[in-house]
Amino acid sequence: MTIIASIVLGIIEGVTEFLPVSSTGHLILMAEILKLPTTEFLKSFEVVIQLGAIGAVMVLYWRKLLLNRAVLKRVIVAFLPTALIGLVCYKFIKTYLLGDSRVVLVALFVGGLILVLFEFWQSRRSLGGLTSKLENLAEMPYWQAVVLGLCQSVAMIPGVSRSAATIVGGLALGLKREMIVEFSFLLAVPTMVAATGLDLVKSSVGFSLNEWGLLLVGLMVAFLSALLAIKSFLNYIRHHDFIAFGLYRIIIALAFASIFFI
Repeated sequence: MTIIASIVLGIIEGVTEFLPVSSTGHLILMAEILKLPTTEFLKSFEVVIQLGAIGAVMVLYWRKLLLNRAVLKRVIVAFLPTALIGLVCYKFIKTYLLGDSRVVLVALFVGGLILVLFEFWQSRRSLGGLTSKLENLAEMPYWQAVVLGLCQSVAMIPGVSRSAATIVGGLALGLKREMIVEFSFLLAVPTMVAATGLDLVKSSVGFSLNEWGLLLVGLMVAFLSALLAIKSFLNYIRHHDFIAFGLYRIIIALAFASIFFI
């Protein structure tokens, strides 16, 4: 990997981490375009670089996460299912799923269909008045936090999108769009810190000095680009639904499938 590739991947990570389009899936597809060999370092890079984007969440939301105990407790409860499932499935995911563009394309396509169909269902549901009365995250029942954690765990499959899984789960529960998106941001913090820590413990011994440098560059670029992406995404969802993201996923999946496999 070159420093240019590290910067490109950092930008992609920062821009896509919090969008319902799968940052990991985009990193894997870009690695294919750049013809990067699927090494253990690349797989670790695709996991660890997400910590840069999470740093942006900490800068923007540290008061809500650290100073609001009610919200923090709900984030921790939602994190536990992901932590347990991730610990059990880590080896399988990294060995067989990370780096496999076929898995990514199928997940992107199916996830895109689900987003589009879900939004049509959601619009009818909203007309019937079936929305939650919750005004802030501190009022969320703990059982809903557990459900959101289980939804997020599905995103261990590359291409599913942690953000999309959490958002769809939250909307299915009747939570307001901006509220569930913010919860998705906050839930990403312990999730990605744990995923990064686990990967570094298991893989970092084999990193060279050059690879550590590339990783640092990617983290910094991901952090800066995520700062811009988070605010833009929140502004977008105040006025739009997620159909555009669903259609984007479908188009990307079909386009890459035609490049790679046809």
